[in-house]
Amino acid sequence: MDLFDLAAEKKNKSNAPLAERMRPKNLDEFVGQSHIVGEGKYLNRLLKSGRVFSMIFYGPPGVGKTTLAEIFAGLSGYKFVRISAVTSGVKELRELLKTAEDDLKFNNVKTILFIDEIHRFNKSQQDALLPFVEKGLVTLIGATTENPYFEVNSALLSRCQIINLEPLKEEDLLLLIERALSEENGLKHLNVRLSEDAKKTLILLAGNDARSLLNNLEIAALSTPGRNGEIIIDKTDVENSVMKKKVLYDKNGNSHYDNISAFIKSMRGTDPDAAVFYLAQMLNSGEDPKFIARRMIIFASEDIGCANPMAIQVAVSCFDAVNIVGLPEGRIILSQCAIYLATSPKSNASYIAIDEALRDAREGKSYTIPMYLRDKHNPSVNNEENYKYPHSYGGYVRQDYLPIEFRDRKYFRPKSSGEEEKIIEFLKNIEENL
Repeated sequence: MDLFDLAAEKKNKSNAPLAERMRPKNLDEFVGQSHIVGEGKYLNRLLKSGRVFSMIFYGPPGVGKTTLAEIFAGLSGYKFVRISAVTSGVKELRELLKTAEDDLKFNNVKTILFIDEIHRFNKSQQDALLPFVEKGLVTLIGATTENPYFEVNSALLSRCQIINLEPLKEEDLLLLIERALSEENGLKHLNVRLSEDAKKTLILLAGNDARSLLNNLEIAALSTPGRNGEIIIDKTDVENSVMKKKVLYDKNGNSHYDNISAFIKSMRGTDPDAAVFYLAQMLNSGEDPKFIARRMIIFASEDIGCANPMAIQVAVSCFDAVNIVGLPEGRIILSQCAIYLATSPKSNASYIAIDEALRDAREGKSYTIPMYLRDKHNPSVNNEENYKYPHSYGGYVRQDYLPIEFRDRKYFRPKSSGEEEKIIEFLKNIEENL
């Protein structure tokens, strides 16, 4: 590399975003994830041993997945090849893997293949990786924001260590701000000063994402006029520089499932405030309101059932109304329905009843329908076994309806909750008056 190349590289680096300029080169510069990079912890031990195994880094955006992969490559001496699962096809992947194999065979050069968003790889792409990882021809480091146990095939998972990266803590983000303000690669040349409220606001808006934090800090610094040779940034400057808090939500990922799960469990737990909170989080993150409404229809039967038979009607009406009205007004309809369901008496008796009956059905045990319950046009029906028409007996008459093989079954067990308490009393009165 000559002087012109060095000058060009320096210029390119100075033009890079703050988050890229501040990217750590070793563990001493790395912030956060002490549970895996701290002294004596797994990744720390690996780096000190000079060994690298295939791994998948799993965690939210901006917590150090790519940086850790680059640190591993730099300290281990491995060749580092980075691709994105979003833009790379099977052909490109196979070419890279063949190059890595040749480098190892002819030059004794080992390769770390870093695949960003590895969960986006389809089955054929993941299958193409497998033999190279299995034979040690390439060391795979994947990065994903989605649960790899759901998104990566089991054969590939079994050959990788799953490393869970946690959201950065407030003190981690504060340290990043201080470094960015004081280091040459950062904003030292701008002489930036932040009020304590400005720091807190930056941390809040970043949503535990280091990249977002540094990008927001840089925007605030570059868009705030200087005074007397320094740039003083307060809370208002930060808020005016960053339009909206980063939302940690992926409609196809864990946040999608976690929020709808918390929403359902809050309604089940009869907490209307929590239910509305999670509803608001989902709507604010762009969740499909019809998806939420469909889940409330299911909830109305699964968790309320006969304890409040009106619940399913309210939920279905909610779905129809949201479909007609749309957002933003549809939020009110969803809120009303969520509060109604959350404050309704609860029973899962209907849910348990059908699941227990299905369990018997799936076992495939043969059964005989009583003759008097069969279609009277069936030639095999014995007309001597007459069906007792309940209305001829005042609405109820003792008669066996279950097949003799299942006569001991009790699928529906109503609970002393809401309308089901009346059902219990009704069934009890029938038994007592026969």
